[in-house]
Amino acid sequence: MFSYKNKIAVITGGASGIGKSATLAFARQGASVHVIEVNDANVAALKEEMAKEGLSVEAHIGDVSDQQKMISIFNGIGKLDVLVNNAGVSHIGKVTTTTTADFDRLFNVNVKGVYNCLYAAIPLMQEGGGGAILNLCSIAAWVGLADRFAYSMTKGAVYAMTISAAKDYLADKIRVNSISPARVHTPFVDGFLAKNYAGREAEMFEKLAKSQPIGRMAKPDEIANLMVYLCSDEASFITGTDYPIDGGFLTLNT
Repeated sequence: MFSYKNKIAVITGGASGIGKSATLAFARQGASVHVIEVNDANVAALKEEMAKEGLSVEAHIGDVSDQQKMISIFNGIGKLDVLVNNAGVSHIGKVTTTTTADFDRLFNVNVKGVYNCLYAAIPLMQEGGGGAILNLCSIAAWVGLADRFAYSMTKGAVYAMTISAAKDYLADKIRVNSISPARVHTPFVDGFLAKNYAGREAEMFEKLAKSQPIGRMAKPDEIANLMVYLCSDEASFITGTDYPIDGGFLTLNT
């Protein structure tokens, strides 16, 4: 089950955090994986780690907010079966503490970046007879989270793009879904705590972890496992759907 033999997967932001786990997970299932990244150092570390398992990856350096660059990269890849729109950035702030520059940065990466990759990938999937697309949404699209104004805005847009594209390309046998994680323990979390709560990292980590009913943050591998399922042939009846993976955050918080 969940074999990706002879399939080509493209993962944006695929060399760090959740994206890195996704790259490893798809490669372990036999996919030929291409990652799109902005950070050369992350790519080098990813390739080194994958080589230890006898795995390989093709890397393309580019910013998802640059449409012409994305078109060039995707056309260079050619045929693809899977697109995981994982690349994204975050921001802490409410309306009155979010500058125009902050807002534009998040929109350009989290919204326009997803659009750019859909724009570049969908014609290739149409030519190839179909495919599966997975967008990284967030529980921030569904509930009010303090100090996450711009980030929540972008993830709401990701969900809207997901269901719209799913509707438009049903006849092309292209499935489009999204997932909405709650907090996931990635290097971003550790960096955020070190920057904002120096000396209190352990205390604040525990507080953030316990804000989820299950009592902990997700592991990146757990998110990647859901990605692998939703893009697989076994999930062929699923499209136009967002899947929370949130330790009960949306339904069990009181």
